[in-house]
This record gives sequence, structure tokens and C-alpha cells, in this order.
Amino acid sequence: MRLAHEGGMRSWSLKGRELVPVVQGGMGVGVSAGGLAGAVASLGGVGTVSSVDLRRLHPDLMAQTSHLESGKEPDARERINTANLVALDREIRRARLLSGGRGMVAVNIMKALSAYEIYVRQSLESGADAVVVGAGLPLDLPEIAKDHPDTALIPILSDARGVQLIVKKWEKKGRLPDAIVIEHPRLAGGHLGAAKVADLQDPRFEFDTVIPQTLEFFKSAGLEGKIPLIAAGGISTREDILRLQGLGASAVQMGTAFAVTLECDADPTFKKVLAEARPEDIVEFISVAGLPARGVRTHWLEKYLRVEPKLKAVAHIKTHCNMAFDCLAHCGLRDGKADMGQFCIDQQLAHAMEGDEDRGLFFRGAGTLPFGKDIRSVHDLMFWMMSGALPAGSDAVPSHAFKTGALA
Repeated sequence: MRLAHEGGMRSWSLKGRELVPVVQGGMGVGVSAGGLAGAVASLGGVGTVSSVDLRRLHPDLMAQTSHLESGKEPDARERINTANLVALDREIRRARLLSGGRGMVAVNIMKALSAYEIYVRQSLESGADAVVVGAGLPLDLPEIAKDHPDTALIPILSDARGVQLIVKKWEKKGRLPDAIVIEHPRLAGGHLGAAKVADLQDPRFEFDTVIPQTLEFFKSAGLEGKIPLIAAGGISTREDILRLQGLGASAVQMGTAFAVTLECDADPTFKKVLAEARPEDIVEFISVAGLPARGVRTHWLEKYLRVEPKLKAVAHIKTHCNMAFDCLAHCGLRDGKADMGQFCIDQQLAHAMEGDEDRGLFFRGAGTLPFGKDIRSVHDLMFWMMSGALPAGSDAVPSHAFKTGALA
């Protein structure tokens, strides 16, 4: 906090708690769990647990459920979902313990999940400080969380029209978003807030457009100063934060930069793939969730994109989900939708988290990374983002890694 203030950066407040202006984005499957989220929160930021299929980080829960993925057991879906709820509770409590009461612990939940509501309820019951929802409009979130007024509710949106819709709908239900993540589809990683790949370049998503438009809407609606904005996508330097705060954002959200830290919950090979990816290795495609997505062109993704037209040509409704628990409410592979992806996203993301370069889908943002190819600690990253320098005793970093941020 001191470093941020000394460098001309503003702290921000969420539910009455003063925070450094950095939010760690939620990344699944199992990439951002209790270890990473707790480390970020312990330094005064918002650490985020991704809710998806967290049983994979717990050998005892996998031992109880991995055999159910064949779908032969009639109650397979219920038993796997139960195991995931147990894992989610464990990871939230782990993050809170590691945080030492500092910062905030959030849970990211995709609206597109079939178990979206039960994940929200478990997060609330397990004591998450905030619930962050993307991959769809969470119009029902105020009702689900009505008994938890002290938990921050944060939707992820990409343009001013989406912000107006959410705010107006929520206001009728007696609750406003406690903050809003403005995620830039051209720069972010994973699932992106646009209807199709061609829309990723739409100028309406530019921070210089959407942040002022949103602030003007807040002013006209009598909400000026009441809903902090968190800018997400392509942020890698202190200068990026200062520029975005100058536009009116209160904080920034970073995903890939935290995915390549020592504390990230994924396998070291996962971090290596992301850190060593060159700009030409990053590719956009349509996910099985029907949303544009961005990841590293690994062996698996290269092969998938090559055969995708053939897979779409023979798309058909399957009798059951590949993994038996129907992670998505609408799945291109399971539901036979030829305009959506034709692969099992849970399986491929899990392979990536485990460090399987041949079979994994490695989601990644489009921007440069603060430390180039280096894997460093959350402490080093936060110190660098707040001050533009490394802490005493840390190895020097090549200057070429810091020429400009992705937003410069």
C-alpha cells in the first residue's frame, strides 16, 4: 500500500476495505486456487479462486470420483459435483488462512456452468469476500446472494451497454454491483466477452471508450463514485495501472501475469508454456462454450484447429457428457452444436494444469509479461507493479522485459 501511494497510485475500497489496486483474475481448471489467491490477498490485493473442477487438486476427492467419469453410475454427476463443492470450500478456507486477514478472497464462477448457482451458494457459505461472475450476464446474482449483503458481487462485462443492462436490472432488485470488471476481449485470456472472434477488434471494447462511457452513465444515473471499475486485459506494468486510473478505473485485474508466479497452483510446465509463448503462438478460436477464447497454439490446439471443420461437420447430440458431470449448461460437443467448439474443455484444461504439453489447452492473455520468461513470486510481481522496481535482494531482470506495457 505504501509503495502504491508513494508512486502516485490510488488504493481503492471494496465493502469498506482499503486494497491495493490489483485483482488477480480467476483461472481454471485449478490454475488459481487457494495457494495463489491467498498469496495475493496477503499482500493487500484481491486473490481469486476459480471454482471449476477443483477436486483435481485433491487426491482424496479424485480417488472417490475419477472412476465416475465414464458415466456408467446413475448418480455420477451428483457425486462429482459434491466433491467439487467440498474442494471449493477447502480452497476458499485455504486462501483465507494464507491471507492472514489481509486483502480479500474472491471466487470466480462462470455463468455458463451448469452448477453456477450451487457454486455461488457454496462460495457464500464458505466465507468468500467476493463473488465474481463472467461468461454470461448474472442477472440473478442479487437474488441468489440476498442473504449475504456483506459479500461483494462483481460481474465481468466488456462494454458500456452491458454495464447499463446489469446495473438497471440489479437496481430493480435492490442491489448494485459492488464493483464491475471491464474486460478487454482483444487483450484478455481464456473466454472472451464478445459474440464472435471477428468482434474482438471492435473499438467499443477499447478502455478509452468503455471506461468514460460507463462513468458518464453512472453520472447520469446518480451513481457517480458508487461502483468501482476494474480494468482487465493486457496489463503488465505500473504505467498501465497509472494510465487506467487516469481514465477512471479504480483497479486492474491481471490473469496470465499471476499464472506464471511460483505460487500459482498449476504445474511448473504450465507456467513455462505460458511464459515462453511468443506473440505468434497466441491464437483465438471458438470454445466449446460458444464463446471466443484465446490460448497458446500448442500441439493439441494446433491439431484441433486443423480437424475442427471435420468435427463440426459430424457434430451430433451425445447420450452423455464426456466427463459425466456436464460442466457447461450449453456444450458444443455434448449438445452437437456445429457453431461451437467440439472438444471437452474440462479435460483439456485439466491436462494443461497438470503440465501435459501434448494434450493440454493453455489459456493465455495476448499481452507481454512483466518478467518476460522468468517465473517469479507473487511478492516480486506485486512489488514491481506497485513501484516499478524489484525488492531488495531479488535478482536483476533484463531491461528488455520492461520496455513498455501492452497498453502503452
